[in-house]
Amino acid sequence: MPFTFINSIISWFLKKRKHQVELFLKYPIDVQEELLFKLVQTAKNTEFGKQFDFSTIQSYSDFASKVPIQKYETIEPLIERCRKGEQHLFWPTKIKWFAKSSGTTNAKSKFIPVSDEAIEYCHFKAGKDMLCMYINNNEEAQLFTGKSLRLGGSSAIYEDSESYFGDLSAIIIENMPFWADFSSAPKQEVALMGEWETKMEAIIDETIHENITSLAGVPSWMLVLLNRVLEKTGKDNILEVWPNLEVYFHGGVNFNPYREQYKKLIPKKDFKYYETYNASEGFFAIQDRNNSDELLLMLDYGIFYEFIPMREYDGENSVAIPLSQVKKDVNYAMVITTNSGLWRYLIGDTIKFTSTTPYRIKITGRTKHHINVFGEELIIENAEEALQAACEKTNSEIKDYTVGPIFMNEDSTGGAHEWIIEFKKAPENINFFTELLDNALKNCNSDYEAKRYNNMTLSMPKIHSAREGLFYDWLKAKGKLGGQHKIPRLSNTRWFLEELLSL
Repeated sequence: MPFTFINSIISWFLKKRKHQVELFLKYPIDVQEELLFKLVQTAKNTEFGKQFDFSTIQSYSDFASKVPIQKYETIEPLIERCRKGEQHLFWPTKIKWFAKSSGTTNAKSKFIPVSDEAIEYCHFKAGKDMLCMYINNNEEAQLFTGKSLRLGGSSAIYEDSESYFGDLSAIIIENMPFWADFSSAPKQEVALMGEWETKMEAIIDETIHENITSLAGVPSWMLVLLNRVLEKTGKDNILEVWPNLEVYFHGGVNFNPYREQYKKLIPKKDFKYYETYNASEGFFAIQDRNNSDELLLMLDYGIFYEFIPMREYDGENSVAIPLSQVKKDVNYAMVITTNSGLWRYLIGDTIKFTSTTPYRIKITGRTKHHINVFGEELIIENAEEALQAACEKTNSEIKDYTVGPIFMNEDSTGGAHEWIIEFKKAPENINFFTELLDNALKNCNSDYEAKRYNNMTLSMPKIHSAREGLFYDWLKAKGKLGGQHKIPRLSNTRWFLEELLSL
């Protein structure tokens, strides 16, 4: 009875936020414009604000003409000065937290500033909104009669002389109010353990006897945890361990390749999956309806959005447009201005709008993670749509994959794409799977189809069926195990392919 009462009270409190969400649904452009001017005015006396004359900015066009689009390399000198203790460089309040983010397994580490305002009014607010969306759509939800199992990255916090850095998940956990630990598992000291495999065992030991009602984490790594839970308990499915489990909040990678595996692990007809879109730079969008594959762009988290059509993308030299000018079904690179002092920052993600009333999106990939060696413009969305189609027709399942080019040479008439796929359940005939994948890619990408015509530019894809654990071993060798490290899916080079093939 006490847990039911607590569940009712917390649910009532969270539902109240729905009215604020309705405000930006009704006036999205006004909310975004007001936010932009608030950010500019707040930072006008910082070093960055003075350099770009923030005090004279009166309109969006002023902002776009005065402030150049930024990549990390452009602002790295300011960030390094801030990490050493200098303040008021790009944001007026003290910044002591930096989210360490590499994006891919080989990229140079980035240190993304995380202000107190971003922690409170972006990340914490988004966490409450995620629960608000779910509870408003599911009146019978009993989330707060139990605990949420959270699976972050390799979550140690490191101290510099004047600042702290770590995975974003570690920063969020470190700053959570003390009472949040009572509704989450594992406890903070376990969640912040640095060594991934030791932490995994500690999480299992702590949670298998808890009443877990929800899961939160990256699908690929959560699968590792759940399968390990079954191994340790000897149970047939996760509901035998946690019978009151009702929802999985996921993000970080496309869920579709993992969906069937989750259905087998959690065989509950009305089990819910809710997707979120967050990164070290901010929390951007939340699934706001049951059984939807679209995400509602959240417009009042201290983030001003701009977008660059990918067909016109030229990095920092690109021309961006505001939210008011976007169109449906166009692939855009996202540009953000935030309450952590990122100004017109190219986050590296690509999205498309599925709706503009309200503004709902799908994540389509990364600006760097695509293959366009032969003019095929293959993006992650295409690859995963085609993989799903081939898996459905061959009753197969995948765990991980990566793709790169086979370049043309004097002995070949064309190039090709080379895939390394680790299957959870391999197809009976890999050649038939390859043919299905190729046809599915043609169906979802007309540029690919044109380049495949008569094998003139692109030949049939080449697929390697990877040994079990290949990608896990690769990440482990790099010290990259953990929820915020991702396999690079598509590349214009053979760097990842060659490393994996050597293993």
